[in-house]
Amino acid sequence: MRELVELSLAHLDTFLSSLPEQEAWNNANAEQAARSVMEPMPEQGQAVQTILRRFFDEVVPVALNTTSPGYLAYVPGGGLPQAAVADLIAGITNRFVTVWSAAPAIAQIETAVIRWFCEMVGYSTGSGGFLTSGGSLANLSAIVTARRRRADHDFQTATIYTSDQTHHSICKAAVLAGFPAENIRQIEVDQRWRVRVDCLGRQVARDRAAGFHPLIVVAQAGTTNTGAVDNLSALADLATAEELWLHADAAYGGFFMLTQRGQRALEGLARADSVTLDPHKGLFLPYGTGCLLVRNLDDLKKAHDMDGAYMPSLSDDPDFLDFSQLSPELSRDFRGLRVWLPLQLHGAGAFRQALDEKLDLAQFAARQLQAIDEKLHDTLEIMAEPQLSIVAFRLRRAGLDQDATNTLNKRLLAEINAPRRVYLTSTELNGNFAIRICVLSFRTHLDRMRECVELIGRVAEQILS
Repeated sequence: MRELVELSLAHLDTFLSSLPEQEAWNNANAEQAARSVMEPMPEQGQAVQTILRRFFDEVVPVALNTTSPGYLAYVPGGGLPQAAVADLIAGITNRFVTVWSAAPAIAQIETAVIRWFCEMVGYSTGSGGFLTSGGSLANLSAIVTARRRRADHDFQTATIYTSDQTHHSICKAAVLAGFPAENIRQIEVDQRWRVRVDCLGRQVARDRAAGFHPLIVVAQAGTTNTGAVDNLSALADLATAEELWLHADAAYGGFFMLTQRGQRALEGLARADSVTLDPHKGLFLPYGTGCLLVRNLDDLKKAHDMDGAYMPSLSDDPDFLDFSQLSPELSRDFRGLRVWLPLQLHGAGAFRQALDEKLDLAQFAARQLQAIDEKLHDTLEIMAEPQLSIVAFRLRRAGLDQDATNTLNKRLLAEINAPRRVYLTSTELNGNFAIRICVLSFRTHLDRMRECVELIGRVAEQILS
């Protein structure tokens, strides 16, 4: 055991110390690397060093380098090493966490984490939630909870409302929860990519008149496409008036509530009936750490509480909870420690400061892109100004139609990524190919952001010349 840990730490130390110089992505010999691990189950063991050397030298590098400071794609996180140590501790101690009586103090660590998150979003006494593997499971559980709480009729006629910028996991969750796909209403957005509340209200009225039962509104508290934040207060007003369940997908944006700017951008979040968070995004934790919060914990209990003759019962104490009775899972890993330990080590202030830095870096990127646009005579369009830490842009050239402009920007993206110092990804906005910069890794600082925008400027100038 000691040899395995010490040799692993040596490899990890080399990996972490070389991150600034590592490529932000690498797909060389990807198929060969993937096929190399498809081998029969070994009958005999191998030397630790042989296994680790193969893994770190041949397997790890062939990937998107999601730990790199140059990884500005999708929604980064970074993966705090302290959280990985917490996972090692949790795995070795191997306590059963979803039944309180099996490990009372350990279960209480997760309860404490959930209470911290509830306080952060503005929920009061009576709220609660649970940790998940990610936002997709949290969104699914939210929709199931809303259905069990509000749909006292045949929910085949129930309708769900969200913006046309919603994450695909919302539509997937609705279908998995039993709603017909055609009952999902994706409402148009305004020029800032926020759902038009007036259009949503009119759609609700039309559906009622047609015999449907409007049930759920899903608000975007930071879209993956552009980081757009819906008018949460206006949606809460509409949901209250129409007796709809309001779910806020804050997987990306929620932890900006730790900052003053984030609190202003996300005003009204506390009025949602449920909120999805992803600590593996805004708290920079390793993948596999999501969260669902609800304003009324009893709603979760109604949706998930089932009895088993082999299961111990828990006394009715609001401070002591069986997570198995609040969530879909019984056996699972102890996720709470990977949240609790980094917060204990660093304090919330360190995370607040890091998130403020990401907001600053997105604003810096937007200003630099605007300067590039001025230099290149109005040819670089910012398609989405940062509302949080995402900015989207594209290159334009006079006389090109939409298809040709999209082709031009696909070339731009490929050439930005080619040196492998940064990795950006794209999205589609009203049929237009747009390039995104998403700043959310704790390792990304001003030096890499400056390098990124300077690279964008050089490549754009070369393409246009």
